Amino acid sequence: MYTPPMFKPDRAASLGFAQARGFGTVCAWSGNKPIASSVPFILTSADDGTPLAAFHVARGNPLADLADGTSSWLLAVNGADAYVSADWYASPDQVPTWLYKAVHLTGPVRKLSDRELGPHLDLLSAKFENWLAPKPPWTSSKMTAARLEALKKAIVGMVMTVEEIEGSFKLNQHKSDVDYAAIASALLRRDDEAAQTLGKEMVALRPHLDYKSSTPVSVSAD
Repeated sequence: MYTPPMFKPDRAASLGFAQARGFGTVCAWSGNKPIASSVPFILTSADDGTPLAAFHVARGNPLADLADGTSSWLLAVNGADAYVSADWYASPDQVPTWLYKAVHLTGPVRKLSDRELGPHLDLLSAKFENWLAPKPPWTSSKMTAARLEALKKAIVGMVMTVEEIEGSFKLNQHKSDVDYAAIASALLRRDDEAAQTLGKEMVALRPHLDYKSSTPVSVSAD
């Protein structure tokens, strides 16, 4: 991942973002073309602290045959993104751009054993069920044993040993305070949820600026 220094988050921030997001695109090389799938995942760590990203795919997915424990895979995790019009800057001679947050995790992937698959699925569902609180969490114990085992046979669990962590949090950190405030204000005025999310994150990075008096030009709603 190409990341200018001003947009590069530290290791902890990158891992925290990936863990909080919990959904990404995993990609491997088949020998003649890339194979990719969108997957939910959960981050844990090995005894030595090495990050581990666990996920699963359908047994018929070509990725299921590529997890040899040695070949390097990529797990791309994207967050909110938003287009920025050059008209929104306070300064002249600007160009349009795109703001976003993304993290790439890279490392070898192996298959989970049958013994490891059940705990992986329980951890994964528990993570996302917690997002729905105060709803009582769903657990696999609500299923009949035969049905659960049948469904487990239809998937292949995998785990990446994360050897490289790359991140890019592009939030106009290199811009002057006046331009920074103008863009954040413009994003906050949009009806688009992703734009508002990035606008709020920009405000959190420079809370001392006056965002209320910034009046971007031609901010239209979606």
